[in-house]
Amino acid sequence: MTDWKRLARPSLRDLTPYHPGATRDELKERLGLEHLEPLNWNEDLFGPPPEVLEAAAAEIQNAPFYPERAYADFRDAAAEALGVPAEFVVPGHGAQALVAALAATFLEPGRTAVVPAVTYGLYAHVSAASGARVVRVPVPGIHLDLEAIAARARSEQARVVWVCDPNNPTGSLIEPAPWRAFLGALPADCVVIADEAYMDFADPAARADRLRDVVDGRPVIVVRSFSKAFGLAGLRLGVAIADPAVARLLGVVLEPFGVNRAALAAGLAAVGLDGFLPRRRAEVAAARDALRAALDRHGLASHPSQANFVLVELGVDDGPVCEALLARGVLVRPGKTVNLAGTARVTVAPAPLMDRVAAMIAEEVERAK
Repeated sequence: MTDWKRLARPSLRDLTPYHPGATRDELKERLGLEHLEPLNWNEDLFGPPPEVLEAAAAEIQNAPFYPERAYADFRDAAAEALGVPAEFVVPGHGAQALVAALAATFLEPGRTAVVPAVTYGLYAHVSAASGARVVRVPVPGIHLDLEAIAARARSEQARVVWVCDPNNPTGSLIEPAPWRAFLGALPADCVVIADEAYMDFADPAARADRLRDVVDGRPVIVVRSFSKAFGLAGLRLGVAIADPAVARLLGVVLEPFGVNRAALAAGLAAVGLDGFLPRRRAEVAAARDALRAALDRHGLASHPSQANFVLVELGVDDGPVCEALLARGVLVRPGKTVNLAGTARVTVAPAPLMDRVAAMIAEEVERAK
């Protein structure tokens, strides 16, 4: 028998595939459920704009042809919407594909990546897969400790630091002043990759302007997603905003024609929608506030969030609570799976559902005491 593990790159041998868990169809069949509320993957539960769906559907007729001008058209439109030059924008098959490509671009055996201990798990996964050494930095409370992250980057001479802002799974946002101090404290030749998948939900007045950092030549690369506010998770579309030299490197690493025509057409329509993002941001914020208010009425604490999810303090073992909620048709993310035992992460959905879910969480917490 061929020993494929021995023949593979050594950095892959002790890793397991990144697995999001059982599918919803599997869970419904296993539990005998007719319906399941998917509040665990932070997808858009308010629905994509109809113009975006229409654009994707219309593009299907061009399925026999590779995306050619569609790449340039989307890149130019996305750049205009973001306020950066077109040569700074790199489309990808979802933000995850860009995260993996950036790891492959900057990391290899002998190099180090610094990752917060409480953040999206893919950063450590792709860094280790590249052969790099992964150094985790504790997160006190729910806010990233930027001073500690910069200190470890200096002591370890890190090549890459991963930052998720707003951070997943906490929803916390990095303010501009701490961000500027953080950049100034990093060692030479250290690249900051900032995943801003949830930034469309954050208050614009409170955000750090990383796109300006990129254009000004700072060692910053930004990743944005169309999965969240625009509701295109199933089509897979993201962009990296990076110096043109990085864009050329990504052009070597990313697969040719890696973004499909339907996704590009949907993205082109999405960035052209005047006023959509402020409306969606307000819609999500109102439902997020409704969820936190409902939880508070039931005596459950939750953390302020600038994303489309809320981190809830359960005060009991999150495993049995989340299993009980699943049995009732509500799927939320157990805190122990993201290094935050005793909590649950709940994706924001329209307010009526948030009221029901808050009551169900409170009931199951009470039963678990």
